[in-house]
Amino acid sequence: MADLPQRTRVYRNHHFDSTRWDWFTRRPDDIVIASSYKSGTTWTQAIVANLLFPSGEFPADLGQLSPWLDFRLVPLEIVFADLAAQRHRRFIKTHLPLDGFPFDPAQKHIYVSRDARDVFMSLWNHYSGHTDLFYTEINHVSAREGDPFPRPEGDVRWFWRQWITRGWFEGETDGWPYWSHLHNVQSWWDHRELGNVLLVHYADLLADREGEVRRIADFLGIEVPAEAWPGIVDRLSFGSMKKDAARYAPRGGAPWKGGAEAFMNKGTNGRWREILDPEDLALYDAACERALSSDCRAWLEQGGHP
Repeated sequence: MADLPQRTRVYRNHHFDSTRWDWFTRRPDDIVIASSYKSGTTWTQAIVANLLFPSGEFPADLGQLSPWLDFRLVPLEIVFADLAAQRHRRFIKTHLPLDGFPFDPAQKHIYVSRDARDVFMSLWNHYSGHTDLFYTEINHVSAREGDPFPRPEGDVRWFWRQWITRGWFEGETDGWPYWSHLHNVQSWWDHRELGNVLLVHYADLLADREGEVRRIADFLGIEVPAEAWPGIVDRLSFGSMKKDAARYAPRGGAPWKGGAEAFMNKGTNGRWREILDPEDLALYDAACERALSSDCRAWLEQGGHP
C-alpha cells in the first residue's frame, strides 16, 4: 500500500490559508476537488455538480455549493454554515499542494491539472483582468500574511519571466505572485496510486468530455440515469458553461473587469505557441528540471490516465 501524504507545511499568503482546514468538520463521503489554479478546477466542480444534480438544477451557485475552503476572504463561519446546511453529498475545492493539505484516506480526491504553459496563458487573463476593488479586498480585508498581492507591472512576456522563474513561498521556484504550479502538481502526482485519488487532465476533458465525465462518475460511485447523460454532457461544454458563466464563476465574476465571461475566457490549449519564444521555453525547461520528475512532466504535457 502506498504511503499516505503527510502535511508538513503551512501555506498562508494574500489569497489562501491552509490552516482553515483545521476547523472543518468532515463527512466520510465528502469530495475534494484540487488543483494549483487555471487547470480546469471550475470545470471539474461543474462536472461533479451535474453528476450530483443530473437535472441541471443546482440548489445554489457553484461558488457557494462548492466553496474554496482555503480562500481567506470569505469568513469561515459563513463557509462552514453553508456546508453544514447541505444535505447532499458535498464537494469542496482546494488549491493547496498536498504537503499543506490534511489528507483524509476516507474521502475521494480529484486532482485536475494542465500543461504549465497553458496554465500560464489562462492565468495572465485572470491576473491582468482584476478590478481595483479586488486588489483592495485581497490586500486590506482581514489579516493578510506576508507581502501584498502585486499588480502587473508589464505585459504577458514580463509576467512569464516572473511566473516561471520566481516562487512566492520558500523553496518554490515558480508561480509568483501566487504559488507554485509545478510543486503543486508534483505533490499530488507522487500519490497518484492511492485508491482515493483520481488525476484528471484538462487536455483529456477537451478531447473526450463524455468519457472523462463518466470516468469521474465511476470513481465517485455516482450512478446517473441513462436519460440524463445527454443533458449533462451538453451543459458541460465550454460554450454552454460560458452562457451560464455567472452561475459557475467564482463570486459571480465580480473580481474581474469583464465579469463572469472574462473569467471563462477561451477554454483552449496551445495559445502559448503564439507568445513564448525559444528563450522563454528554455526558462520553462529549466523550471521543469528543477521541480518535476520526468514522468510527471510527460503527463502534464501529454495528458492520459496515469
